Amino acid sequence: METLDSIKIRDLEVEVYQTKSGYRFSLDALLLADFPEVRTVSRILELGAGSGVVSLLLAKRYPKAKVVGVEIQDGLFGRAVRNAEVNGLSGRVEFMHIDLKELPKTLPPEGFDLVVMNPPFRKPGTGKISPGDERAIARHEMTAGLDDMLKSASAMLRNRGRLCIVYNPTRLAELFHLMRENALEPKRLRTIHSTVADEASMALIEAVKCGASGMKVLPPLFVYESHKVYTAEMRAFYGFKD
Repeated sequence: METLDSIKIRDLEVEVYQTKSGYRFSLDALLLADFPEVRTVSRILELGAGSGVVSLLLAKRYPKAKVVGVEIQDGLFGRAVRNAEVNGLSGRVEFMHIDLKELPKTLPPEGFDLVVMNPPFRKPGTGKISPGDERAIARHEMTAGLDDMLKSASAMLRNRGRLCIVYNPTRLAELFHLMRENALEPKRLRTIHSTVADEASMALIEAVKCGASGMKVLPPLFVYESHKVYTAEMRAFYGFKD
C-alpha cells in the first residue's frame, strides 16, 4: 500500500509516493534539504536517496541544477523515479540504482558542486533488523558504512565542493575523524533538539573538500516550544502562516 503525500518547506512543495509500512521520510530529510547555503550550484549528488525527497526539494531550490540520486534498494529506487515523474522533474533529476561504492567507476570524478547524504545512524548489530525491511536497511550500516559514503562523496566532489550531512550527534567525533581522512573539512555544525530541555537528536554538518580548518557552530534548532507546539523557526520552516 502506498500514499501520495504533499511535502512543503518554506516556498517549496513536492509530492512523493511512499509505502505505508516501509521506509518513510522524516524531519531529518527535510532539514537536510534546507541546510546547504550555496547560492548557485550546477550539479548535485545525493547518496542514499531513498524515495527521492531531498533530491526533489533541492531541484526545486536550485532550478538550474542537475541532480543525481543514488539508491541501492529496489523498491525505494522505483518510487524515486516515479516521484521525479509526478513532480515534472525527470529532465533534471536522475536516479541511479547502484551501490554507491561503485560510483567512482561509474561517474566522472570530481563532477559535483554539492553532495548531500542522510547516512544510516546505527552500526550493524544494534537494534532489530528484519531481512528485506526498508526501514532497517536505511537506518543500519548494512550496505555501506560511513567511511564508504564519505569516500564516495570525496571522490565525486570538485575541489572546494561542499558536503552536507545529517547525522547522529553521538557519533560526531567518529564523523569528523573520517571526514578529515577523506579530505573533507568540517565547516558548519548545527544541532537539532526536540525542546530546549532535550539533548540533541540530530546534527547537521557541512564540510568543504580540501577546505581550511575552522568550524562555525550555529545556534541550535529547537523543534517544539511545548508538546506538539512548533517553535516560530519551525513554523517558518514549514511555511505556516501566523
